[in-house]
Amino acid sequence: MREQICFDEDWLFHRGDIDVPSPTLKSATYISSKTERMLSGPAARYYRDSLDVYGGDQLLDNTPWEHVTLPHDYIIEGTPDPAKNQTLGFFKYDNAWYRKRFVVEESDRDKRLSLYFDGVATHATVYVNGCQMAHNFCGYTSFEVDITDVVRYGEDNTVAVYVQSDSHEGWWYQGGGLYRHVWLKKTALLSVDTYGVWVNPKALDDGQWCVPVETTIRNDSFEPAEINITHEVIDPNGSCICTADTAVSVNRKHLGKAQAEMQVANPLLWHMNHPHLYTLRTTLRSPQGDPLDEYSVSFGFRTLEFNGEGFWLNGEKTVIKGVCCHQDYGLTGKAVPDNIHRYRMRLMKDMGANALRTAHYPHAEETMEACDRLGLMVMNETRWFESTPEGLAQLEMLMKRDRNRPSVIMWSVGNEEPFHETDEGRRIVQTMYAYAKRLDDSRPVMTAISNNPAMATVNDISDIIGVNYNLPAYDTLHEKYPTKTIISSECCATGTTRGWYLPEDEYRGRLDCYDRDVNQSFMGRERTWKYFMARPWLAGAFQWAGIEHRGEAAWPRLCSVSGAYDLYLIRKDAFWQNRSHWTDQPMVHILPHWNLSGREGEMIRACVYHNCEEVELLQDGKSLGRKKNEPYGHVEFQVAYHPGEVKAVGYRDGQPVCEDLKVTSGQARELRLELMNGDDLSPNGCDLAVVHCTCVDEAGQLVPDASPFISFTTNGLGSVAGTGSDHTDHIPPQCPDRRMWAGVCACAIRVGSKPGQLRVYAHAEGLKPATLEIDL
Repeated sequence: MREQICFDEDWLFHRGDIDVPSPTLKSATYISSKTERMLSGPAARYYRDSLDVYGGDQLLDNTPWEHVTLPHDYIIEGTPDPAKNQTLGFFKYDNAWYRKRFVVEESDRDKRLSLYFDGVATHATVYVNGCQMAHNFCGYTSFEVDITDVVRYGEDNTVAVYVQSDSHEGWWYQGGGLYRHVWLKKTALLSVDTYGVWVNPKALDDGQWCVPVETTIRNDSFEPAEINITHEVIDPNGSCICTADTAVSVNRKHLGKAQAEMQVANPLLWHMNHPHLYTLRTTLRSPQGDPLDEYSVSFGFRTLEFNGEGFWLNGEKTVIKGVCCHQDYGLTGKAVPDNIHRYRMRLMKDMGANALRTAHYPHAEETMEACDRLGLMVMNETRWFESTPEGLAQLEMLMKRDRNRPSVIMWSVGNEEPFHETDEGRRIVQTMYAYAKRLDDSRPVMTAISNNPAMATVNDISDIIGVNYNLPAYDTLHEKYPTKTIISSECCATGTTRGWYLPEDEYRGRLDCYDRDVNQSFMGRERTWKYFMARPWLAGAFQWAGIEHRGEAAWPRLCSVSGAYDLYLIRKDAFWQNRSHWTDQPMVHILPHWNLSGREGEMIRACVYHNCEEVELLQDGKSLGRKKNEPYGHVEFQVAYHPGEVKAVGYRDGQPVCEDLKVTSGQARELRLELMNGDDLSPNGCDLAVVHCTCVDEAGQLVPDASPFISFTTNGLGSVAGTGSDHTDHIPPQCPDRRMWAGVCACAIRVGSKPGQLRVYAHAEGLKPATLEIDL
């Protein structure tokens, strides 16, 4: 039966190209032109020091190789350099090699064997036993390499991967290496193909649903085959609620497709607040009844309706409150552990977001799985706006991988392409659209337009018109296309620096934390959301961005600062502003903090983000007045600063329902540690514990402007994987010592593989140290 073995451990890694001498004899040239073409060098089955085939002993380099465990991003280990490309994060991008030895047992001889790469940054060439097996030209698409024909049974085998990280395909931090998982897959010669089950529930009348299933079967044997197929629908409680049987004939070394259909009455619907998931289990058997393969996928029941008046989920008018996110993590680069993928999506949900745009490429399966389980809707986007075979293959990989997911509500085939307003772009979209509809006709296809949206040639073809920024274009588009759904596929991009409440300081890389309009294109969050909510025919918006990402920077800053969370997943004031727009639970939030030494007597702009009917501000217990505000707005007070406290009280129906207090603290006296993701940690040697370090004064009051230099250590049941606080700090994140910025420092602890009590220690000169105990 099917096996999927994690291939993340025991890799050898070499940063940089390796010079292999060119052969001088015909014999060497001849033999290196055959199937096993790499007889020497890092791609060879054995990486020898000398080879007679090259005409004598020619010593190859003796460069040491490093042992690494995946996921692995080697670019993040470098030190930023202002002379390097700013949009790529100021890093030097080198090419690299990976090698891994493995044994294939004799018992696997009659199986199909493949290596599945979740993602390699950026271009990859894969060799197995010196045979060139595959190229992959996108750093964000998953790909499978069938190695059945070249493995050696009962012997050592070698997989080698050449990574070209200097082949860039984006204007953000690219990273480099095997930054997602690698898997060894074993199946019978008769099996379900990768992404081979397509479940597409369709609502009928009176609560009835039909469940059509398309199954792609592989026959990797040398004989034609008859295969019996059984489908079972498993409900969220684990009970089988319906089955279907079918059969298919598949020629030798070929693919076959089978169709089946089932009926389900009154299923639990997938919704943002109740993301019910079902399982389709597919079993293959021979005509004699022998089991061949079993393959399970998750899916959900839900309806989508898009028209000129907006978007309906399960018949309910729904406003999309989305965020765009890149996939890197400030402390580990592009090599993001599974539990951090899940944690990032929980943070988006906690902020009030109900949707994610996968900007601007396929994101990790773990992120997509989290969206399914948390109830986050997804605009799923491919990387290349191309109708070439390569571009269509990338689109096919994305759609086949994710088309069973109920979270995916639309496909995006491009982003901010100049061709969107040309005839070439129209032709490209026609080809990509038609290809996408053959793969999935149940969801709309769109593209994100920034170049002259009202005149874009692709609008007539797209099911949804997606607009990036360009607020004046929306009314024109609605008038021109009254029956089409229009959505903001990207908006805002208002940069702020966590904890900075002074004017912009370019030299220090600081932007103030107040919401504002950057220019006519990049309007602030408040103005943008008010604009959208005044147009109920808009389906909603995806804000740039949920989380800061490396790159798109200006020295000394290392990242784009438009996120509601900072690079290290620490909340910014924009988090609270989004909550005030997107949630109903009463809340108020004051900015700035009230540690403003040196500004005594100065009139301070005190903003309050809230979702209440009225807000009252009090200074040292004295009311400075109550203010009403229009929906999705905020209130402001001019307050003469002196040490003390300010408190905001939110009112609904004349009654206080929430408050926020900012107090001038004393000097920092003690460190505090808090575990942020303790409900998703296992002693597996892979997960990261996200720990926040703060300071308190003698009275236990938080010190919001503390900046001590902290050293993090553990008791050995885990290790410090990264630290970070200030987006202008150029010390690589792997360093366990870090200066705190604006009162919070993040530390990522990689848990070990043994259960027990992991202790994290934080020390800073002159402060009482802190210890955090984590039970694993």
